[in-house]
Amino acid sequence: MQLPSIKQSFKVEYEYQLYFTTGLFNIQNSLFTTLIADYKTFEPVKLLFIVDDGVQNHHPDLVSQISAYCKANEAVMKFTGSIVVPGGEQVKNGNDSIDSVLKGINTHKICRHSFVIAIGGGAVIDMVGYAAAIAHRGVKLIRIPTTVLSQNDSAVGVKNSVNAFKKKNFLGTFAPPYAIINDSGFLRTLEQRDWISGIAEAIKVALIKDNNFFKYIADNAIALKNREMEPMQYVIYKCAEMHMHHIAQGGDPFESGSSRPLDFGHWAAHKMEFMTNYELRHGEAVAKGIALDVTYAHLIGLISDADLQHVLDVMIHIGFDLSLPVKSSGEIDTLLNGLEEFREHLGGELTITLIAGLGVKHDVHTIDLQLMKQAVVRLNHQFALN
Repeated sequence: MQLPSIKQSFKVEYEYQLYFTTGLFNIQNSLFTTLIADYKTFEPVKLLFIVDDGVQNHHPDLVSQISAYCKANEAVMKFTGSIVVPGGEQVKNGNDSIDSVLKGINTHKICRHSFVIAIGGGAVIDMVGYAAAIAHRGVKLIRIPTTVLSQNDSAVGVKNSVNAFKKKNFLGTFAPPYAIINDSGFLRTLEQRDWISGIAEAIKVALIKDNNFFKYIADNAIALKNREMEPMQYVIYKCAEMHMHHIAQGGDPFESGSSRPLDFGHWAAHKMEFMTNYELRHGEAVAKGIALDVTYAHLIGLISDADLQHVLDVMIHIGFDLSLPVKSSGEIDTLLNGLEEFREHLGGELTITLIAGLGVKHDVHTIDLQLMKQAVVRLNHQFALN
């Protein structure tokens, strides 16, 4: 007997919010308490905090402040413990930190109605999100990003990942957080290179989506470099808003297709991070990747020389070093291997986002390797390596 096939379809609606505050764990600040209380009203919610060691070093009283905050609101929340993990991209390499988070989830009996709270830069947010997503098939996550890049880009998305097989983000999940909370107080203790590097993601989204936003960044380049908080807050807000809108309105929130415009400049950035053993910050690599791709876009006639130079000048005024970490033809070839790795990561045909004008996205499916090599040489001639 031939039985008919059974077909079923369903939709799952996701909702999460991005909040902005300062001094999140000050006793007088009710934002975090209200957020937790809105989830469960009949008993305290168990919370496990994972803290970036860089954040802990700059804010040595943070864990005790969190504990005191939870104690003051014990009718709503229960502090089960905190785990300090290394910051930076190295936290995504190997299993030590993942295992540490998973062990903490098990030890403190964090269930699917408890919360893991990730406090740190983008790499820590990525790693903790991955661990939370695979524990119990997914425990709830609140992200508290502490860098410009994580507040305006990496922490506001739905992705979590770690590195494996010498490839960036080879292992990962799509798992939206319960909420994200941007606390501007954490930004004040950033090193200059971390303050600057996150602006690269704002430049990225502005160049492919909104020329007026790029003009704002250009007009405020020196103010941003000089750590003025008001323009930085606007850049973070606008970039995060555009990122979240893209996820909701782009029609492909879990990236099942081959086009990924929010990875403009990233094929080369990911490869350069690996080639430098992650000594480059992600945002620094993205700035270099954008510089390379806009140079290539000019060489194939997509943008004018004036637009190319304007983009490069804006990034230089902010403080980016746009030279590429390649000195030989062999290293250039290694860098260009990143194109195939990027295609493999996406699946399907190669899709590279370029621009056909400021604020005008343009996808291509083939890359002229000789012209891309010319773009590399041109950049390194213009911005000679020290």
